[in-house]
Amino acid sequence: MTDNPTAKPSVLFVCVHNAGRSQMAAGFLRVLSGGAVEVRSAGSMPADQINPTAVEAMLEFGIDIRAEQPKVLTTEAVKASDVVITMGCGDTCPIFPGKRYEDWVLEDPAGQGIVSVRPIRDEIRGRILTLLSELGIAPVDAASA
Repeated sequence: MTDNPTAKPSVLFVCVHNAGRSQMAAGFLRVLSGGAVEVRSAGSMPADQINPTAVEAMLEFGIDIRAEQPKVLTTEAVKASDVVITMGCGDTCPIFPGKRYEDWVLEDPAGQGIVSVRPIRDEIRGRILTLLSELGIAPVDAASA
C-alpha cells in the first residue's frame, strides 16, 4: 500500500463536517486496527464540534471520540494517505494519482437521534471490517467493537 514496505498503511476519512460519519469511521479503524493503520479524518467544511449523537453511538461500543475535533481537509492530508474514503463531499476532495479512492454513500447523522444513528454506525463498522480485510490486517477484538 505504501512506498515503504515496513510503513503502516494510512487512511483518510473525509465528509463535509468531519463531525459524524468520518469521525465514527476513524474511531472504529483506530480501535479495530490495533494501531496497525495510520488514521486521519477531515471535512470540506468542518463543524465546530463532534456530533454528540455520534459520540453517544460510539460509546455504546466502548469507543470514545469525545476528544476529537473536526479538522479542515488539506491537500497535505490527502497526499500523506494511501486510501482516501469520502462520505458525501463530492468534488471538494482533491484527487492525486496513485491513491486509492472510495466513496461510501452513508446517511448523514447530523440532527438525527440515537435510534437513527445506530444503523449508520453499524454500517460504518461493517465497512471498516471489510477495509481491514482488504488491507490484510486482522481486526483486534472485533467481537467487542
